[in-house]
Amino acid sequence: MLARLRRLRPRRGSHVTAVLVAGLVAAGVGIGAHEAHLLPTVQGDSVALRFEARGTRPTPEVVVVGVDDVTFSDLGRQWPFPRSLHARAIDRLRAAGARTIVYDVQFTEATTPREDGALFEAVRRAGNVVLATSETDAHGRTKVLGGDENVAAARAHVAASNLPTGPEGVFERFTRTSVGLPALAVTAARLSGGPRLGAADFESGGAFIDYRGRPGTIPFVSFSDLVRGRVDPRILRDRIVVVGATAAALQDVHATPAATRQVMSGPEIQANAIWTARHGLPLRSVPGWVDLLAILALALAPAVAGLRARPLAVALVAPVVGAAWLGAAQLLFNAGWVADVVWPLAALVTGTTGTVAGRYLAELGERRRVVDHNEILEQAVRERTEELRDTQLEVVRRLAQAAESRDGDTGQHIERMSRLCERLARVAGLSPVEAELLRHASALHDIGKIGIPDRVLLKPGPLDDEEWEVMQTHAALGAGMLADSRTDLLQLAEIVARTHHERWDGSGYPAGLAGEDIPLAGRICTIADVFDALTSWRPYKEAWPVSEALAEIRRQSGRQFDPALVEAFLELFPEEAAAVLAEDAAVPVAAG
Repeated sequence: MLARLRRLRPRRGSHVTAVLVAGLVAAGVGIGAHEAHLLPTVQGDSVALRFEARGTRPTPEVVVVGVDDVTFSDLGRQWPFPRSLHARAIDRLRAAGARTIVYDVQFTEATTPREDGALFEAVRRAGNVVLATSETDAHGRTKVLGGDENVAAARAHVAASNLPTGPEGVFERFTRTSVGLPALAVTAARLSGGPRLGAADFESGGAFIDYRGRPGTIPFVSFSDLVRGRVDPRILRDRIVVVGATAAALQDVHATPAATRQVMSGPEIQANAIWTARHGLPLRSVPGWVDLLAILALALAPAVAGLRARPLAVALVAPVVGAAWLGAAQLLFNAGWVADVVWPLAALVTGTTGTVAGRYLAELGERRRVVDHNEILEQAVRERTEELRDTQLEVVRRLAQAAESRDGDTGQHIERMSRLCERLARVAGLSPVEAELLRHASALHDIGKIGIPDRVLLKPGPLDDEEWEVMQTHAALGAGMLADSRTDLLQLAEIVARTHHERWDGSGYPAGLAGEDIPLAGRICTIADVFDALTSWRPYKEAWPVSEALAEIRRQSGRQFDPALVEAFLELFPEEAAAVLAEDAAVPVAAG
């Protein structure tokens, strides 16, 4: 029994193992998914949300001159415009003092000598023009302005306008080079006084474009206003000016992380990329160890909470930790760092789910062990209680036998009398438990005889008055021996010892109680004691037949015994009682 109790003792560390395993599994899943670059679309959406939360950061350094819908209606021309019109725009920008002119319109095919010459001369006069292209040959040469020799003669620079597209066509980054040429943003930033960016400055997928805000954040001038001289030169002076098509009909509009529901024109995207390059690529991915540490921390956070908290509390911890990480990621973003948000949060959710499940299963196992432990413990208690009860009853029997043996009885009287008490108690209406308790308690009815001197107790002849008074004290002596007990058994035994010689008519001892003032247990034991004494052999008398003993019991009804109990007692011996009743019926009643 003790060995089973030790095996089923609650294991305090079982839930610790469960929650730590759940946390480590969640961390492993998150780190693996992060390294495999899973869910790039969701990652891009998380960056877009951070741009939106950061808000607008306007900059006057870059201006967009857009060929917009107003331009078409104002100039009354169709696309593409003659190159002399572009030449006029470049002259206007040179006159206004633009620092760098970035022309995001491709001039790769020849038109007429007059138009091509006008554009060439305007570019040469400006001396600070970057011309965009998306095409090169196998040697990296272009056809812009008729070829690279013309570009050099015009003191211009050719750069690649190509931008890598992210998930779902979102323009999120720009590279240092493309199609064998420096990127438009890199070239424009260098010519305008920005840093000379090397390959080591760019991440493997390119540099993040640090968008200044939603579409329209970069200052905008309509192309028609520029060529017609309606633009304040102060807007353009010392600025990087990006000229290009912004009208939606020209289909140079794209999705960006700067706005989830608005598209941005190609020139404005280039303007944001130029600003980013000119400021040394201020938006970068955090070092890889930061992302891995975040995944590990968020995966283990529920596990750490689960070491002490209940499953519901662990589930409530997850939103708090997730909100804290989102806030930290936004602060990092505002400071120029892009941290992984998706997989740390996924690790948090996975860790929470696993921890709650592990904690619940561990607690369920603990509850089962506790139930088993308690059942075994209760069984042990029951067995111990039964053992103590058996010991108590054995002590009671031995004391009773010790008392009876003093006057020469074999002890069978106690057993017979106790059984009669139980049977009579059942017939009298007591419950089985109460009747059994009376059986054990009645065994001590004569315990007081231990205190009676041998000269009285063992006297072979009749007792004189003085000796009879001494003998009668055994009831009070027995009750005194059993008094003040806290157990039901000895409390009932005290009542039996004190009252089993009381008589229904009040002539008994030691208190002379009468009728129902005598406790029921005493009235029952009186009948059983007398009946067994009558039917038992003694040195001074023969055993009475049962029928004669029953007749005597019935004659003493209302005098020595409770009449109702006498009738109940007769039911225990139906055949003998029937004979007694028949004899009584045959006796004639004397005439009054």
